[in-house]
Amino acid sequence: MNSNLTLKDVALLAGVSEMTASRAMRNANDVSITTRKKVMDAAASIGYVPNRIAGSLASKKVNLVGVVIPSVKSYVFSEVLDGISASLNPSKLRPVFGLTDYDLDTEADVIREMLEWRPSGLIVAGLEHSEIAKKILKNTNTPLVEIMDTDGDPIDSCVGVSHYSAGYNMALAIMEKGHTKIGFLGTKMTSDFRASKRFNGFVDGLQSKGIKLIDQENYSSGSTVEKGKDSTQRMLKRNHNLDCIYCSTDVIAMGAVMHCLEAKISIPNELAIAGFNKLSMASGLPIKLATTDSLRFEIGKLAANLILERNDQKITNTAKTIELETIVDIGTSI
Repeated sequence: MNSNLTLKDVALLAGVSEMTASRAMRNANDVSITTRKKVMDAAASIGYVPNRIAGSLASKKVNLVGVVIPSVKSYVFSEVLDGISASLNPSKLRPVFGLTDYDLDTEADVIREMLEWRPSGLIVAGLEHSEIAKKILKNTNTPLVEIMDTDGDPIDSCVGVSHYSAGYNMALAIMEKGHTKIGFLGTKMTSDFRASKRFNGFVDGLQSKGIKLIDQENYSSGSTVEKGKDSTQRMLKRNHNLDCIYCSTDVIAMGAVMHCLEAKISIPNELAIAGFNKLSMASGLPIKLATTDSLRFEIGKLAANLILERNDQKITNTAKTIELETIVDIGTSI
């Protein structure tokens, strides 16, 4: 990663003085709209992020680690934050987080704003980013760890699991139980890249044994038990002969189980159900849900450890990729 970008680079690219560029970045009243746009466009094109720390402190970093995640509404990222905190708590570093709601433009804004304060590290969920965010991340000297996913090309360090493999392996586990008429329930397939990779892996896993997906239903809103319940009811109305439904999350799978209980559908004799994440809340179900542990706490902890290593003067500034192995728990629901 390039750590040498300065305001002078922006000024040269915009064709203005360094002082004018500085005033434009601060939105000073005496800078024209046209000039400000030239400066801001130049900064964006090279991924320059201004330093909000003034004076003698400008060359120093603060004892904060920025954490950029889609949401805190789900159990998934709350456990990631728990893992990050567990590693950072004994140190002088403290986490601060920003939310993107699975929107890449929002993510770029959050990343830029966090880096303006020169944190000691940055942890970002996922490997897919907007072009602006990529330029910013590639040109920062702040230690970076992308988390949750290893199916792609990390910019710096990376900690996660292969979501493609998780989907593929669940398909094999389901087919080993004799299920061949299979449906899929998913959420945020266009904006949740990890869910999309699991789906692709699942479909490829089925096709490896000559099985095709019978039906699928996707929706853009968040995962809730109620949505899983309603989606299962609709899918079974369309396809009476389904013998298994794979859900993109345990929350959706819990809704599928709730529908089966109300409709007196025997699990797994009449319908098998599987999810993803291995959420502790699913342990309250009358059956043990088939699922895959996404190792959320471990990912958060390892990511924070990498940040701590990179902040140690003795540790070489070398990128690392840590891929954790996911294991299918077949439970009693397939």
